[in-house]
Amino acid sequence: MVSYRKRGSVWQYEISYKDTSGKYKKLRKSGFHRKSDAISAAAQIQSDHPNLVSAQSGKQFFSDYFENWIYLYKKPAVSNITFIKYQNTLHHAEQLFKGIRLSDISRTVYQQKINEFSKTHSVRTVHTFHKQLKSALLDALDDKLITIDPTRKIVINGTPPRKQRMTLDYKETKLLVEHLDLTTLEDLVIYVAVVTGMRFAEILGLTPADIDNLNNMISITKTWDYKFNRGFKPTKTQSSKRAIVVDSETINSIQGFIRRHKIPEANPIFVCNNHSIVSAEINKILSSKLISLGISRIPFHGLRHTHASILLYSGVNLLSVSKRLGHSNVTTTQQTYLHIIKEMEEQDDSKVIALLKGIK
Repeated sequence: MVSYRKRGSVWQYEISYKDTSGKYKKLRKSGFHRKSDAISAAAQIQSDHPNLVSAQSGKQFFSDYFENWIYLYKKPAVSNITFIKYQNTLHHAEQLFKGIRLSDISRTVYQQKINEFSKTHSVRTVHTFHKQLKSALLDALDDKLITIDPTRKIVINGTPPRKQRMTLDYKETKLLVEHLDLTTLEDLVIYVAVVTGMRFAEILGLTPADIDNLNNMISITKTWDYKFNRGFKPTKTQSSKRAIVVDSETINSIQGFIRRHKIPEANPIFVCNNHSIVSAEINKILSSKLISLGISRIPFHGLRHTHASILLYSGVNLLSVSKRLGHSNVTTTQQTYLHIIKEMEEQDDSKVIALLKGIK
């Protein structure tokens, strides 16, 4: 039932309806200059929301809707890591869309908020943010909580990607190693990464049983779940399972750490009480050390690239480097270190020319 009345100089419509529990509710809106405008608006909302309940649901704040949506549709269906990304999106949505109701999000409002977010985030981050919000809004559209798709034809912008340095040169690597205290867990983890090229999770997955004193070998057969500390996990790929040779000093340093901390054969060497340092912590420690030595920062994973680069520049063949890194094929290594391979080819060309001149 719809009724109309004049309040001062403007018109108001009032629609009576039953909610999902059977109770009578009223939906009112005023501010219309003419009665015909109020009639048209009431007819439109009844057309868009036949049971009127969806119209009222559209009045909730967008951030509240998104929070309910991720717990209803995403938490049961995605991994913990992926759900953390949805929670991060919720955190940003609470700030960007503060005080904005679901039904008030037009294409203009949505684009303005995306533009605001784009000022301090990369294109990739903005695209992920938009993708997750869009999924929720399309569900709201299907449920008739909103009448238009505010994400249609939205333009995605963002800050230019930051070029991050990924390797140290030989002198910088040597300086870093000279200033590591191999009796401490964090410094030993950094050292092992430098001299083996192992991934962070692979290093954390090492146990005393993986260290071969006799042959100076380290066996990589598993990783450690440092994100959620759920114990050992399989290696990234089957080819990641490998045994790599190291020098006796590296073996002695690891064995010394094992003895001092009385680590059982099957226990992870670098994990204490089933909890490990996380990548953010080791990155912070590495950055601090590099800055103190006057060296430009690189991420922890950059130590893997540093190891490979030093080997390639030293003339170690590509196949050996590929196997040491645990790549599934040589092509992966070629693509990753193409710039170094090209430099090596140029050096080889010079050697060939010098050799040919010597023959004449």
